[in-house]
Amino acid sequence: MAIYGEDIYTEPADLDLDTLANLGPLTALAGSFQGTRGLDVNPKPEGPRKQAFIETIELEPIDPQANGPQLYYGLRYHAHVVKPGEVETYHDQVGYWLWEPKTGTIIQTLTIPRGQTALAIGRASQDATSFELVAKRGETGNGICSGPFLEEAFTTLEYRIRVTIGAAGTWSYDEDTIMQVRGLKEPFHHTDRNTLSKTAEPLPNPLARAKP
Repeated sequence: MAIYGEDIYTEPADLDLDTLANLGPLTALAGSFQGTRGLDVNPKPEGPRKQAFIETIELEPIDPQANGPQLYYGLRYHAHVVKPGEVETYHDQVGYWLWEPKTGTIIQTLTIPRGQTALAIGRASQDATSFELVAKRGETGNGICSGPFLEEAFTTLEYRIRVTIGAAGTWSYDEDTIMQVRGLKEPFHHTDRNTLSKTAEPLPNPLARAKP
């Protein structure tokens, strides 16, 4: 932890309060987006099933977050997914995308209402247009936590997401969630991918809006 020095309590002074100006490689993710050509490959008794989906995701900037000398800029997000032509929720997910300028670290936290949460970590340059994050079972820094049923029947071994920034107002992701499904000899790769297009610009974070 030498990069932060010996003082673990004092927060950065004179920090820039404008999150949108300090998101680094996450800049293109800020705002509201929709993707209409998502594809999910999930496990079923008869084998892998492919499912098309439509996704809306809102990513709004939060105020700068300090852990003593550590500083994050980030986005709070909510992703909502349905099958084409349906209204019932197919997938719902909330969390944060965080960027630490000092170390080039990107974090994604994710929680789903089936009793599972994860924290994935990766690194990227300030102007990166592609980056990958990973969470692994049993890790304390970038781990995965599941409720009792999922832990026993669909044991998640690893979660990996690669984000690619596209043309103006678009970005895409490829996810690979590796699971040991009860009854299968080999781990199953539960994959998701989509390309999202911006539908609305983000609001500035509260502190930036309050600046005179």
